[in-house]
Amino acid sequence: MIELIEFHRELIADIQGDADVQGLITTEAFFEKVTDLLTETGEIDEANRAYYEGSFGRYALKVDGYAGDPVENANILTLIICDFAVGNEVRAVNKADVESFQKKLYRFLEASLNANFRNSLEESSNGFSLAQMISVRWQSIEKIKFIIATNASFNAYSDAEPLEPADDKPISLSVWDLKRLKQFVEQGQARADLVINFADDFGGSVPLLKASAGSNTLESYLAVIPGWQLANIYDKWGPRLLEANVRSFLQARGKVNKGIRDTIKDEPHMFFAYNNGLSATADSIELEKTEHGLALSHATNLQIVNGGQTTASLHAARKLFEQQLQEVHVQMKLTIVPNLLSEQVVPRISEYANSQNKVNAADFFANHPFHVRVEELSRKLLAPAGEFGYRETKWFYERARGQYADERARRTIAERKKFDAEFPKNQFFTKTDLAKIENTFSCLPYIVSLGAQKNFTAFAKNIGETWGKSGESFDELWFKRLIAKVVLFRAMEKLVSNADWYQGGYRANIVTFGIAKVVYDLSHIDKVIDFDLIWKNQTLPVPLSIALLEAGKIAQEVITAPPKGIQNASEWAKKETCWKWLLEKTTEYMLKPDKICISKELATSRAKDAKRSAELDQSVNAEIEVFNLGAELWRSALTWGTSKDLLSPKEKGILETCIAIPKKLPSAKQCAVALITLNKLKEMGFEV
Repeated sequence: MIELIEFHRELIADIQGDADVQGLITTEAFFEKVTDLLTETGEIDEANRAYYEGSFGRYALKVDGYAGDPVENANILTLIICDFAVGNEVRAVNKADVESFQKKLYRFLEASLNANFRNSLEESSNGFSLAQMISVRWQSIEKIKFIIATNASFNAYSDAEPLEPADDKPISLSVWDLKRLKQFVEQGQARADLVINFADDFGGSVPLLKASAGSNTLESYLAVIPGWQLANIYDKWGPRLLEANVRSFLQARGKVNKGIRDTIKDEPHMFFAYNNGLSATADSIELEKTEHGLALSHATNLQIVNGGQTTASLHAARKLFEQQLQEVHVQMKLTIVPNLLSEQVVPRISEYANSQNKVNAADFFANHPFHVRVEELSRKLLAPAGEFGYRETKWFYERARGQYADERARRTIAERKKFDAEFPKNQFFTKTDLAKIENTFSCLPYIVSLGAQKNFTAFAKNIGETWGKSGESFDELWFKRLIAKVVLFRAMEKLVSNADWYQGGYRANIVTFGIAKVVYDLSHIDKVIDFDLIWKNQTLPVPLSIALLEAGKIAQEVITAPPKGIQNASEWAKKETCWKWLLEKTTEYMLKPDKICISKELATSRAKDAKRSAELDQSVNAEIEVFNLGAELWRSALTWGTSKDLLSPKEKGILETCIAIPKKLPSAKQCAVALITLNKLKEMGFEV
């Protein structure tokens, strides 16, 4: 209980901090925090805040948001309600409280189908926008999910619990209470606790063969699972079955694979022969012995790391080819990966396994060199104190979930104070923050508006292409300018929240569109924002803030006035046409642009100067390192490399020069080659 109280205290502090930094009320900050977590778990793919609270007839209605257009989310409508309160004690909610919340969601759903209710709402309001979307999409909606998110403790457990259907459409309820949020956050990875009971809930245990051998190998099995059984499991758990990186990949390419579909339809008996099958992991499993051998009865945290397209296609075939699905069987390679190893092992399984749509590990995994580089720079570079600071600090990049909390937790109280001073809480950002900000400044606000996971997929693909062999363009100056973008983005969030013209709602869309508008307008006169000045001051110059506010106001006007046929502003913001409409708008800040920008030529010149300076520092550091390693080390390297016939004549000559240290000193270029040669020998087995 003490740990839950501490988590509750820290969660409230985080929410209040986020609200202050972003200019939100605490309930808005709680919605954003929780939906970010739900996106990572796979519970939802995206989230849009659409707060409405009122009544219709004698019934109370409430909704805080939804998980995107059902048509773009497997025809599933997800409605979210939040229950957040600030207090020292951990509140408790019981079954009656939960029933009250779900009834408010149900009544809103029901009222949305009533024209009188929709007509009673202000057309520019979030409530009208959501109700109108539900009404328009009702015929295509196949499934409804209610999610209750609360910072209270629920005395029961509710996950995909079936409720009374609405118009023959199944409804399920999931409650994310304080205990469940704590459990997920402390896992340190994007996987939620998920237990599948094959034996009791999905038609029977799955026969399997043990495939692992030896004490040093991970436990692994081969299984054959009926297609209908896999489809039914996916119907309940949905994208939460798919390992997070694969889930992101499929969102960008979510159409049912035609080859898989045709096989199910025309040759279901050949599916096993034609299909590559699944690669899956689980934290743990329960087996039972049958007369035919071992069978899988339970799996905890089952994750499909390859074969997501197969799984989704089988699910899609449940209605189209129900009879044929009975003949389909799918092979599954199942590896038991303990929770502590999952961050390292699961991505590699996904990377190396075969699937219909190969997932590019360079695009998705947190251990890609790009993310490692950003992490290294964030731990090394000191940010200026700025106009209002009193000491230099650092910006903490969280490459993998939980890093920031873990770094604090493993320190003593005194060490934490030092850590907090070095890495202030408001100077912490994540991979999805980075993707959102970079795509905004790349003038892709309609991509950013797709939601955190889809936006990250698009960003990751671009990084995979631009990284190259060494990612040399992602240097210290790039990082400083990245932080300047973070400062600007967060300042814009606060500017919009406090603006007298802000109507409430769609803030995330307004922020990304407004910033992109300024960037785009300046680029057309060969100008750029002075990120170096923002880095130096750690704040925005006043003229730039004024320009951003003007762009944000125009962005709001465009976003909240979609064309005929599009009723929902959030969905309108996801379309490139919305962005093109905004580009056509003229602005006053472009009458005197020099107040808010510098020339591209100056920005490029500064980058070249920084690169030359970095190269000089690197050269000096190489000379120092070669000298410090000493003549004896270089003599050993030369002897070992020569005996293995691994050295070229040039390399031998340079190592012979190094042997003469300190009487003779190699040049800067020779030092660089000497260090490269030493690393090569180390890779071949030379031990220093």
